[in-house]
Amino acid sequence: MFDFDRHLGDLGNQTVLCIGDLMLDEFVYGDVTRISPEAPTPVIAVRRTEVMVGGAGNVARNLVSLGARCIFVGVVGDDDAGAALTKALTAYPLIEFELVIDPSRQTTRKVRFVSEHHSSHLLRADWESTGAINAAAEDELIAQALAAMPRAGAVVLSDYAKGALTPRVIRAVIDGANDLGKPVIVDPKGRDYSIYRGATLITPNRQELADATGTVARSDDEVAAAATGLAKALGTKAVLVTRSEDGMTLVGDGAPIHVAAYPVRVRDVSGAGDTVVAVLSAMLAMNADFESAMRAANAAAAVVVGKRGTATLTVAELRSSILPAASLAAEEKIVFDWALLDEHLDGWRNQGLRIGFTNGCFDLLHPGHVKLLAAARAACDRLVLGLNSDASVTRLKGEGRPVQNAQSRAEVLAALEAVDLVVIFEEDTPKNLIARVKPTILVKGSDYKREDVVGHDIVEALGGTVVLVDLVPGQSTTSMVERSRAHKPR
Repeated sequence: MFDFDRHLGDLGNQTVLCIGDLMLDEFVYGDVTRISPEAPTPVIAVRRTEVMVGGAGNVARNLVSLGARCIFVGVVGDDDAGAALTKALTAYPLIEFELVIDPSRQTTRKVRFVSEHHSSHLLRADWESTGAINAAAEDELIAQALAAMPRAGAVVLSDYAKGALTPRVIRAVIDGANDLGKPVIVDPKGRDYSIYRGATLITPNRQELADATGTVARSDDEVAAAATGLAKALGTKAVLVTRSEDGMTLVGDGAPIHVAAYPVRVRDVSGAGDTVVAVLSAMLAMNADFESAMRAANAAAAVVVGKRGTATLTVAELRSSILPAASLAAEEKIVFDWALLDEHLDGWRNQGLRIGFTNGCFDLLHPGHVKLLAAARAACDRLVLGLNSDASVTRLKGEGRPVQNAQSRAEVLAALEAVDLVVIFEEDTPKNLIARVKPTILVKGSDYKREDVVGHDIVEALGGTVVLVDLVPGQSTTSMVERSRAHKPR
């Protein structure tokens, strides 16, 4: 189980090597209030202009906004746009860049005209060369990439089909990374994915997957089948399919995993794919598993599509998105009557959300509880917490417990952003409640063995997983109660 709480702070210790098509992104913002008298086209009164590093360079920008370091290798022309890109990259101390200058090529430049009043793109103008770079540029690009590779924890190939990533460059990078045991993440383009053979993880969107495999890829099953076939054909360890409003699908060693998209107001999807790739690569550089990396990338995408332009995100935004604020008031998140439980569960299942479950007495909330709940919520889309009733706590802990009654304990827990539903149960164990919830993920502390976790048989029979979370040393409700009693005046 990947511990988001502990590891997100380690992003600053990661280095990712990114090779790909660099471009200059310009956004021209203004107001549209009239139609041109010269032609039936809108006239934009320009208010401001933003210039930024785009294309594969946006992967680098996203990495350093998270605090990671990025070594970037790309190609530019000997022109004003190339000079502007070089200058723009120097503004990022955490980006170490090596740019191959090819005088025969035009630096890719994209200018987007955006109506601020309507938050919509009116027009995009492109200047670009899409032919393959020449052999000399290939040699230099490969040499720079291989020289930097030993210092990186992961390698990204960001292919925008602008000519930098030729089959020869791709092959040299993937083979070099495999020799060093570095994961390779590919953001692909085109229909012939055979050039990416041997990569670790490939990230097509739904349409790209359909085009590359010649299949229909609309439903969950169709996407999973196409991705499975692609993974086998390319010898990749995993394929992650981005599906816009339908979330993401991951195909790896186990069963396909589908995660729903976050419900957010979409302002601009420009560069969202770059954010996904950046987060995936940073996570894999930390040795995260594919599912944890996907969940972090899915949360990151929700942040950047809510911003205008080719946006990035911070670690704080990523953490907040992984553990979103509760959308329901605390009193609406507490269930004493199990007859109301199915309504919540059915709604979540209809949305394709993965339901997690943990349980306990939670008599006096302490940091160990908070860490357990944060880890549990990070492993699923909705977390149900089973809470022992007062009578149940007394039977388990003895006279004088609980310190707080069930209503008080439930209200405190429901106020936590990690908890989506608190369900009180009367029995000594939550086995009947687990059978009712049928969670995909069952979480307990690492003081348990998997086979000793109540309900593990139910969850595993349904194809779910038991997750054990490391405990915070020295933290327990019993010790807190004993210390309190020891200091009580006689």
